[in-house]
Amino acid sequence: MSNNIESLIINCIRTLSMDAVQRANSGHPGTPMALAPVTFKLWDKFLKYNPQNPDWPNRDRFVLSAGHASMLLYSMLHIAGFDISIDDIKSFRRLHSKCAGHPEYGLAAGVETTTGPLGQGASTSAGMAIAEKWLSSHFNKPGLDLIGYNVFSLLSDGDMMEGITSEAASIAGHLGLDNLIWIYDSNYITIEGSTDLSFSEDVALRFKGYNWHTQLVEDANDLDAIEKAVTNAVENNGSPSLIVMHSHIAYGSPNMQDTHGAHGAPLGEEEIRLTKKFYGWDPEKHFYIPDEVDEYRSNMIKKGRELEEGWNSVFSEYKKEYPELAQQFMLMQARELPEKWDSSLPVFPSDEKGVATRSANGKIINSIADEVPWFMGGAGDVGSSTKTYIDNSTSFLKSNYEGRNFHFGIRENAMAAITNGMALSKLRPYNSTYFVFSDYMKPPLRLSSLMQIPVVYIFTHDSIGVGEDGPTHQPIEHLAALRAVPNLDLIRPADANELGLLWKYILKLTDRPVALVLTRQNVPVIDRSKYNSAEGALNGGYIIADSDGKPDIILISTGSEVHLCLGAYDKLVSEGVKTRVVSMPCWTIFENQPAEYRQKVLPDNVKKRLSVEAASTFGWERYVGNDSKYGMAFGVNRFGESAPCDDVMKEFGFTVENVYNMSKSILSK
Repeated sequence: MSNNIESLIINCIRTLSMDAVQRANSGHPGTPMALAPVTFKLWDKFLKYNPQNPDWPNRDRFVLSAGHASMLLYSMLHIAGFDISIDDIKSFRRLHSKCAGHPEYGLAAGVETTTGPLGQGASTSAGMAIAEKWLSSHFNKPGLDLIGYNVFSLLSDGDMMEGITSEAASIAGHLGLDNLIWIYDSNYITIEGSTDLSFSEDVALRFKGYNWHTQLVEDANDLDAIEKAVTNAVENNGSPSLIVMHSHIAYGSPNMQDTHGAHGAPLGEEEIRLTKKFYGWDPEKHFYIPDEVDEYRSNMIKKGRELEEGWNSVFSEYKKEYPELAQQFMLMQARELPEKWDSSLPVFPSDEKGVATRSANGKIINSIADEVPWFMGGAGDVGSSTKTYIDNSTSFLKSNYEGRNFHFGIRENAMAAITNGMALSKLRPYNSTYFVFSDYMKPPLRLSSLMQIPVVYIFTHDSIGVGEDGPTHQPIEHLAALRAVPNLDLIRPADANELGLLWKYILKLTDRPVALVLTRQNVPVIDRSKYNSAEGALNGGYIIADSDGKPDIILISTGSEVHLCLGAYDKLVSEGVKTRVVSMPCWTIFENQPAEYRQKVLPDNVKKRLSVEAASTFGWERYVGNDSKYGMAFGVNRFGESAPCDDVMKEFGFTVENVYNMSKSILSK
């Protein structure tokens, strides 16, 4: 390619970005202007992709972790032949545009993951690299390499300041992910001004300590140096690679280059004209694409089609040689499951002494893992406590990339982002930790929900029932906080059999994550010969016990407190009180049921209701109302205590006797 064509494409990326930000009167022009050369070089020389099929399984991945520079990505995607038109770019940051203010997964072709919250993209890219290692280890056979791709990510100074980036870099280095390449745009500028205000560390030295291969490119406009550094990174074996790239924010702008004013605001019409003159561009042309760039776009479309056709030939041969593995691969890509995957799910006998739902869950996930080879996950150093080991598999390690037990270390934030990357790569991942530490995971959990990808969050130690560990480890507000997240199903099962049935729902999900909230302490396995079948749990909420006729009072509960309501129910019914108990393991599933069903379970004409849950009562007014004369939400609205589980539960009133007494109090009003 001639230097003239390269220069045209690079300046086209810059000018499209400037024009789009100016038209939107909002956005970040400086970084696209600075990083156009490295982005062009990556997409032209190194990335393997088919713009007409952005989901081609063996493509290289590109993640713009510095998501505020989204116009850099949109401009490059248009030039590379993806389904992003000039009209799309002109509608940057407008309502319903493909080109949102930050890259949004599912909106624009070629966007691999939602980025914007700094550090999330880079950490998610580590999950994509982990997925490639597992996929290639599991599927590749001699002479038939089905999977083999690299994952590239562009990071900003802000990404490098975020703690999640350090967490992800640490585990990536430990695992030796040599298919992971991060390019760090070190331009010494943040919104407030120079990075000297808050940041002075030697990033390359830090990454050497993480076991990364590091390089320095002094000038982001030096295409030869960029190509050499990326070539070295791609050829490096045994460790991930970091390229520190010094750039000039708003490169070419006479008055804004190297200033923080160019970070997050349009340059202005006059400054754009002056900058275009510097690039040798016609200052009066907006959203201009030279003919040579259009021709390049056509060539990239052709090149991508040929790449995938070559892979398809390999896959055709692979299907003949390894039909069972090929079937697995196709099911995984379609987010489908093997036939009868749930045929061996355990059913638990009734047991008053009971079993902790975390322990029951361990048995359930093992039965699933036996049937679904791409179901895998791990914990933030507490797998023996969350009971999330897959017994018939090994650990995923640098020496064993086909293991399905992941050891994320005490890195909850990165753990969740990594599982996002795995899910985006079509694996079915889960992660786990204690419920109170969901606080550390909220940003990537929110992105799971925003992207609508099927990550399973397994949270154990779900309430003040944690006991002796005390207030720091006893979640209070966490159920309410996660129930507020759109597109997330929070499930808190009453017993082991509700849990087993709900896994049938969870594994079939393709468009949302799940937060599964489980007990540390034993919970009775409910006697279904005495009470209603657990099948109702699949509706999110169901009548688990009911006396004849219209109920005088309805008790509504989740998790370990359901058995308290059943105990109170037995006492009330023995006294002639018409009582109903509703188990409500998942609010969102219940609220998606037909109105007729919801009315049958919770009829409007029964006003006297009591909710019982060992957590904040926030939100329960939707089911018990706001009039204390009729309804009451009983829960925990202060921090807990350190003592054995039974003592703490009794201290806070979570006993059959207290639930019975509160019911009688409501009935007396």
